[in-house]
Parts: sequence; C-alpha cells; structure tokens
Amino acid sequence: MAQPLFLQNIITCIWDFDKTLIPGYMQEPLFEKFRVDPEKFWQEVQALPEYYKKDGMSLIASDTVYLNHILTYTRAGIFKGLNNDTLRRLGAKISFYPGLPEFFNDVKNFVGTNPDYRQHEIEVEHYIVSTGLRQMILGSKIAPYIDGVWGCEFIENPPPPGFLGKKFKLPKAPSKILTQIAYALDNTTKTRAVFEINKGTNKMPDIGVDAKIPDEDRRVPFQNMIYVADGPSDIPVFSIVNQFGGKTFAVYKYGSKEEFAQVNNFQKQGRVQSYGEANYTEGSQTAMWIKNAITEIADIIVKNREQTLGDKIGKPPKHLD
Repeated sequence: MAQPLFLQNIITCIWDFDKTLIPGYMQEPLFEKFRVDPEKFWQEVQALPEYYKKDGMSLIASDTVYLNHILTYTRAGIFKGLNNDTLRRLGAKISFYPGLPEFFNDVKNFVGTNPDYRQHEIEVEHYIVSTGLRQMILGSKIAPYIDGVWGCEFIENPPPPGFLGKKFKLPKAPSKILTQIAYALDNTTKTRAVFEINKGTNKMPDIGVDAKIPDEDRRVPFQNMIYVADGPSDIPVFSIVNQFGGKTFAVYKYGSKEEFAQVNNFQKQGRVQSYGEANYTEGSQTAMWIKNAITEIADIIVKNREQTLGDKIGKPPKHLD
C-alpha cells in the first residue's frame, strides 16, 4: 500500500493583513515618506476603472489597479526612486494590533508544550495572504514569525528585447526602481494561495496547484485550517474554508460600530463561524477563540493518528486463561 505524501499533522493559521493584523492600510508609511495625501491617492484609485472605461477598456482589475497607480506615481517622480528595498524599510514602520507579533510565536509554543501533540509532531504554521505589498510585509516586525507570504510584487529591472542573445550583457549597476508588476493577488485569487497551502505546492513546487491530488495526500487538509480576516473582500476565502471543513473568524477594530456590524452580519449569514475584536493579547476573546480552535483541530489529529496506528498494529497477543 502506497504511503501518503504528508502526515497531515500541520495546522495553519492563514491571515489577511490590512485591518486584520494592522489597524489600517500598510501603504501609510509610503504616503508619509513621500508626503502624499492617502485620501487623494485612494480616491484616484477608485476612479481609475471608470477612467479607463472611457478610454475604451471594459475589463479592469479593480482589486489591484492601485498597483498601476503606484507605478504611475513612481514614473512621475512623486514616489521618487521607489524600489523594493525602500518598501522593505518602510515595512518596518507598520504598527500592529495589540498582542502582535508575539501572539504568533505564543500559538506555536502553546502547541509545542503539549506532550500528546509533540508525540504526533503537530505544528502550527502562519501564512499571510494579502492583496497588499509583499515586500512591506517581509520588512515588517511580524516577518520572523511567519512561514510564508502571498502578496503583490514589483519588478525593478525587466530585461530588454533580445536579452537571450549571446551579445547581451547585464549592466554592472542596474538602476533599482519599480517599473512593472511581477505578481498581483486579488480578492478571488487569494483562494489559489489557500489551495497551494492545502496541496503543499509552497513546500514542494513540483506539485502543481491544479494537479489532481487525493485528499489523503494533501499536506494541509482544509479541516486543519483557520482563516482570520476582516471584510467583504475575504468572502471568497471564507467560503472555501467553510465549505471544506475549516474554521473561519472575522475581526473588527475596537470602537468601530461599522466594522462590528459588518462582522456580525457575516456570522448571521453563515460566512464566518465567529468574530471578535482585533486584539491578540493573552486572555482576549480573539486569542482564546483561535487557541481553542487549534486545540480542537489538534485533538482530532491525535485521535485519528492513534486510531490509524491501532488499526495497523493491532493489539498484542495475550495468554489464554
């Protein structure tokens, strides 16, 4: 009998970023550095789809069109010299909700101190799946505590036409400035990242995300997943995780009646299983819910593995009376 590809002993916490781990939008330090009015920038972004439609284009990626506007500001010299190094440095200025990033490590230690969980090598992994800027997340103080990041990326130095020719030589000191979009993640394609985690594509690139893989051979079953996010843009992932037996949790900013009403409606509509304030300090409702969810998942893993072990080994023989 063929051995399964993975032990399926990994529990994943999958996190949105903006308004889930931080109070606002990660681009705030970028606007502050270049003295750009964030309200004006986002108003322009919201107006772009209609602007481009008047120019004859009918299909506009509204979730990620802001990336084009960042490049427009860079080319215009407003974001002068903006590159990936700058984005990483600005990421260090991002402020997080209470309890972060320590909560991420606390959760891992919480599982690691349980002898039953250690015996079955159960571990927790944290992944961020965001339509924001990946380099800013990697530069933030939460980066050392996460196991992977999906986000939008820029190219600095695209090769010119003919770069595969023998006479082409790379410049000794290429200019580092954002020029093109390398990877764009929108609200719907966030589900692709979840399937990559599910199938183990992020750990074994030879496993294509579109490959047909039996449930028992997937690295992280959906029932081992917890998805934490804040808003309507997360509904596609909420739906997928709920559909396949995972756990879903929405957060809101303390004191925001609008955000509270939104996540409350999510629960009423069956889009999330529970919700709480975006506070990850020890003893908070949100921290306790997530730890309890991890415990429930881990206990099921232990039960299933011990049952499988018992079925394969059987009981030892005994002397007859």
